[in-house]
Amino acid sequence: QLQFVESGGALVLPGGSLRLSCAASGSRFSTSTMGWYRQAPGEQRELVARISAGGLTEYIDAVKGRFTISRDNAKNMLYLQMNSLKPEDTAVYYCNAVIHGLGSSYGAYAVWGQGTRVTVSS
Repeated sequence: QLQFVESGGALVLPGGSLRLSCAASGSRFSTSTMGWYRQAPGEQRELVARISAGGLTEYIDAVKGRFTISRDNAKNMLYLQMNSLKPEDTAVYYCNAVIHGLGSSYGAYAVWGQGTRVTVSS
């Protein structure tokens, strides 16, 4: 079982950058594919970026080239570097282990963290 605590969200101007962090507790982090999900107002949660245990990454088209997912297995930490932010990136961002493909609403664990809110607005 993994548990997650997300941080780093903020109000940022369009074109700005943020780095989100996810602290995971549990012994399975280093062997799990991990992902960042987001839930925009009135929308379903969706997986936007994933990273395998070995470091292979995938992104939805909407964030490709702007977001970078990374992990530090020694610290049980997951990160999301977000550059060139757009208003449509406004959402609550969550991390979880991944069992489905990009765009999925489902994480490997039913209990989610509190998320971290990103608001992109002028």
